[in-house]
Amino acid sequence: MSKVKYYYDSETLSYRKIEHKKGRKLGYALLGVTASVLAGFLLLVVYLNLPQIETPKEKAMRRELQNMELQYEVLNKKMTQAQKVLAEVQNRDNNIYRVYFEANPIPEEQRKAGFGGINRYKDLEGYDNSELIMETAKRLDILQKQIVVQSKSLDEIANLAEEKEKLLTAIPAIQPVKNENLKRMASGYGMRMHPILKYRKMHNGMDFSAPTGSLVYATGDAVVKKAQRTTGFGNLVVLDHGFGYETYYAHLSEFKVRRGQKVKRGEIIAEVGSTGLSTAPHLHYEVHKNGKVVNPINFYHGDLTAEEYDIMLNQSALENQSLD
Repeated sequence: MSKVKYYYDSETLSYRKIEHKKGRKLGYALLGVTASVLAGFLLLVVYLNLPQIETPKEKAMRRELQNMELQYEVLNKKMTQAQKVLAEVQNRDNNIYRVYFEANPIPEEQRKAGFGGINRYKDLEGYDNSELIMETAKRLDILQKQIVVQSKSLDEIANLAEEKEKLLTAIPAIQPVKNENLKRMASGYGMRMHPILKYRKMHNGMDFSAPTGSLVYATGDAVVKKAQRTTGFGNLVVLDHGFGYETYYAHLSEFKVRRGQKVKRGEIIAEVGSTGLSTAPHLHYEVHKNGKVVNPINFYHGDLTAEEYDIMLNQSALENQSLD
């Protein structure tokens, strides 16, 4: 209950009640409201111009955010370096390894293909550092895919290298008999006069004259496909070298291997003879590739120099009489 105030009236010599005018009351109210608004505004200005006061939790979160940004920058620098190294490996892969092993290079589109379809990074949107995080995630995904592609390529190259090594040891590459002075080559590949049939016919191999009992060598790593007596070739050994290559050794006097046996290049497989349709002790030697007869002169790179090869090439071209 508000207190009632009085004042002394000297004219009437009595106390009279103080009556407040309604307009004055309203003025006081407006003055109070204005003062409150002004005080609030002044406080807001002061607050905005004062340094922000952080709580310990806010300080920790701010430091964690700064550290995260720093770590993303470091990660992006590392990815840039990794991409440079990977690009060099890709270059060697396409222009050296695959060229050597006769493999098709991997197209650039396949190596650097992106990720289509739905937005893979939608969950990373809406944050203060979304752009940084999304860009880093994209680079990391592309780098990972390129590494997978390159890894598969290197696996393929390793398999090709293994097959190449097997091919190099299997392919016929030496002469089937000792021929240091290059005088044992009696007849070459091509049309020749047959010594028994007495007409020109295709001579599918090379004849090496040698005494009966001279050693015959496998010209490459192989498996013995045949070691048997035949009508025309007499005692015959056929070696299967794989990769489509086979070699024939005919008119033998004795076998040193059996069917199914594995042999290495330079290993003794038989002895020279004159069995079958033959006029003198010699070795008839043939090379077959994918079922077709080819000229053996192209398969002596393992034990002939360039000069020696030229000599044998000239000798094999002479149209003399064959020994079988």
